[in-house]
Amino acid sequence: MKLAVLAAANSWYAQDLRRAAGSQYELATVPFSQIHSTIDPAGVRVGASGIELTRFDAVLVRTMPPGSLEQVVFRMDALHHLQAAGCLVINSPRAIETAVDKYLTLARLRQRGLPVPTTFVCQNSDEAMEAFLRPLGQDAVVKPVFGSEGRGITRINDPAIALRTFRLLEQLGAVLYLQEFIPHEGFDTRILLVGDAFFAMRRCHPTDWRTNVSRGATTEACTPTEGMLRLARQAAEATGARIAGVDILAARDGREILIEVNAVPGWRALARTVGVDIAAHVLQFVEQEWTGSRRSAALG
Repeated sequence: MKLAVLAAANSWYAQDLRRAAGSQYELATVPFSQIHSTIDPAGVRVGASGIELTRFDAVLVRTMPPGSLEQVVFRMDALHHLQAAGCLVINSPRAIETAVDKYLTLARLRQRGLPVPTTFVCQNSDEAMEAFLRPLGQDAVVKPVFGSEGRGITRINDPAIALRTFRLLEQLGAVLYLQEFIPHEGFDTRILLVGDAFFAMRRCHPTDWRTNVSRGATTEACTPTEGMLRLARQAAEATGARIAGVDILAARDGREILIEVNAVPGWRALARTVGVDIAAHVLQFVEQEWTGSRRSAALG
């Protein structure tokens, strides 16, 4: 199988996938910033770094770097074209578009009846302040709509600081994304779904309410309850992601709440914690999906 991995060539994940691929897979790493497309009488072609991506059997999206609106839209358009041309894209462009957007993800989860934090999203400071004072109880977590690993997230429980923060975000043209703060015991559970397989760890941080490993949280392998695993699978299905990192928070009041679904999930800390070659599982899953798509095309 010929596989293109959209990632920085020197990233840990590109190297880990290259190691796991060995001689079994023909693997090329290409950066998102080098994606280009040609439209001419011969048709539409998408390439990167001089490589025509439609010649690959599958494209694995391993990163989603920031960029201007035009850059992000073009990159997603290119992925959609690759998929339409018959190239297997994992995760699908639609799943990535959903999961990268915290608002859209949360709305999809709630529409499925899944437990999520009370959230208020708006575009001006007055409405944000009203939500902060009333339904959010003057204790809210403010997040960027796009972002991961806890970057740009802050907890606010002071009205004066809240107003200044909301006004600054409004001046910057940002969308104001506010969630209730959920009291917990300093840990959450990350479940990585790779097709039907799953791997789980508990992330603990005794001195910070944020449990991201990038912020110093420790990890330990764990076995999720049937209820948590069911929640994770339902959340992944709601976004369309076949490879998904799902974060579930155990609140002090006994609730299990979905916090995030990541369609470009990392596994560095998880692989170390659970002692499993997750990169090999990812490659095997991509091959299975590719084989299944070829079989369907032959029958169809």
